[in-house]
Amino acid sequence: MPKSHLITGLDIGTSLIKILVAQKTPDTDLEVIAQISEPISGIRKGVVIDVEKVSNILQNVLERVKTETGARINSVYVNVGGSHIFSTSSRGLVSVSRADQKISEEDIARVIQAAQTFSLPSNKEIFDVSPREFIIDGEGGIKEPLGMQGVRLEADVLVLGGFSPYLKNLTQAVLNSNLQILDMIPSPVASARACLNSRQKELGVALLDIGAGTSSLAVFEEGDLIHLAIFPIGSGNITNDIAIGLKTDIDIAERIKVEYGSCFLGGRRGTFNRPTRKKATKGEPRHTWEKIEIGEPEPLIFSKKQLMGIIEARASEIFGEINKELKKISREKLLPAGVVLTGGGSKLPKIVEFAKKELKLPCRLGKPHGFINLEKDSSLSTVCGLVLGGADLEEERGGWSGGISVFGKGIGKKVKRIFRIFIP
Repeated sequence: MPKSHLITGLDIGTSLIKILVAQKTPDTDLEVIAQISEPISGIRKGVVIDVEKVSNILQNVLERVKTETGARINSVYVNVGGSHIFSTSSRGLVSVSRADQKISEEDIARVIQAAQTFSLPSNKEIFDVSPREFIIDGEGGIKEPLGMQGVRLEADVLVLGGFSPYLKNLTQAVLNSNLQILDMIPSPVASARACLNSRQKELGVALLDIGAGTSSLAVFEEGDLIHLAIFPIGSGNITNDIAIGLKTDIDIAERIKVEYGSCFLGGRRGTFNRPTRKKATKGEPRHTWEKIEIGEPEPLIFSKKQLMGIIEARASEIFGEINKELKKISREKLLPAGVVLTGGGSKLPKIVEFAKKELKLPCRLGKPHGFINLEKDSSLSTVCGLVLGGADLEEERGGWSGGISVFGKGIGKKVKRIFRIFIP
């Protein structure tokens, strides 16, 4: 693939901005041309709150890409996150238009559009639609209705939307960097593209992407996205709790989490012990106390059990929210392919064991695949999924990737997107 057809994913997260540039190879995998991560400001819990600041940082990252590779990036696939994102089910109904009663692409487009004609609260906006099934004359479970015969065509879809001002902020920050947006993809859907396989999606699986400021859930069944939710809580909250619980600096708290933290110790969880500044007594078990030098006259001394209590309490809250969400859609403890954990927060030691205990489901760590020269790092799942989704679209459209959704499959991908918000 020539450099003019490079595929670029842009992951704007709470604490980091990540950009991944790749191109097709003769094999099935993608070759990475550039991969850059930079700290970012102007973002709060996955939402752009300072357009100018984010745009300036993005321009600096693009200059780095140009300097390192000589490639100028003009268009990107960008993630959309934040707890303002919502999903809801809807259904549309149309009469088949052709005299021979064969369903055409026009009929499919009309029924999907009909499924989107419902009232929304003020300042809420639909940005994509994922067909889950089509119903022809009362017969459901149809995934590919094109060319089939019938009088009445219905579509059961999952509608994805968000808070308009936040979506505009994200879009404007990218456009101000002289970039064209080819598609806006929810973070957990992008991560799912990188970490899940078709068998898992067919059986029933949930992907949980734990970021710094948010945790995102995407649930799949029979190959389709059936639910999506984003919560304003992530691994950054664990760091904050450690800083408060141990009365230390936030940077030291992050270091403690990374170097000494673990998500599961056993026994009672969520027990907070007061931090002490004293030396371990002679003969005391060594594993009970960990001495952290924080540049103070006296080092901070805390027990590992105390640290685990802080971490487990917040981790339990995250998984509690996931259980509530799965219960809403009647999938609590009922996903045969279990839960796949990814995102930077999934690197916390023993989080998989803790997730199994809390969710009562099979759980495993998910890492991105599909690249020949990239480390399989769970924190790169979203940006990898953006590139992989973009590659899918460009392959289907012969290099042109505008105007279609990455959420569906089969005919769902062939239908042009009806809503292309804020993009010139």
